[in-house]
Amino acid sequence: MELKKNPKADVGRNSSLYFVVGMAAVLALVYGAMEWKKYDKGNDYDIALNVEDQLDEEVPMTEQIKTPPPPPPPAAPEVIEVVEDEEEVEETVIESTETSQEEEVVEIEEVEVEEVEEDISVPFAVIEDVPVFPGCEGAKDKKACFQEQMQEHIRKNFRYPEIAQEMGVQGRVSVIFVIQKDGSIGDIRMRGPDKNLEAEARRIIEKLPKMTPGKQRGRPVKVPFSIPITFKLQ
Repeated sequence: MELKKNPKADVGRNSSLYFVVGMAAVLALVYGAMEWKKYDKGNDYDIALNVEDQLDEEVPMTEQIKTPPPPPPPAAPEVIEVVEDEEEVEETVIESTETSQEEEVVEIEEVEVEEVEEDISVPFAVIEDVPVFPGCEGAKDKKACFQEQMQEHIRKNFRYPEIAQEMGVQGRVSVIFVIQKDGSIGDIRMRGPDKNLEAEARRIIEKLPKMTPGKQRGRPVKVPFSIPITFKLQ
């Protein structure tokens, strides 16, 4: 009896279809395994870490290498300029100063140089030899005698100006005068409260007699002298 194949029961007919389906299933499993991620169970919030100790990082010591200074530039060679001696230098001829017997020698007369006297003034208080008022030549203290004679001269020649009396003017007049090198009186200056009183003070001083001049180091000098004259109504 001859066996016949059932065309529906032939497995080889659908083998390619089964192969494609199987490959698709395998690829799906492999893809799912690759995409599967495992997550650790944790908190939903962040935790901040506090680091108390700071790590001190040691700074490596670096040695500074000193660069030697550049050598100094070489000195420029000294240029010696040669000056050509073109100009002629005149020679100085020194003649002899010796005189021969034939030459006449002119005699030079000596010129007398007059000493110029210094016109100095020495105050009465510090002069070595005070001016001598007439009548004080034999006095031991000529300075005190001079002042006494001055007061006596003012008393003898004093007159109160009439116009000053009528106006009731009184006061002190400061008088400064100079006893010149010849003993005369000059350079009279006054300062007072009224011109009439000043005029009277000038008149009194102008009547002073000529005196022996004061001397400093043995030479006559000008001697300034000051004295007050008081005008007072009775």
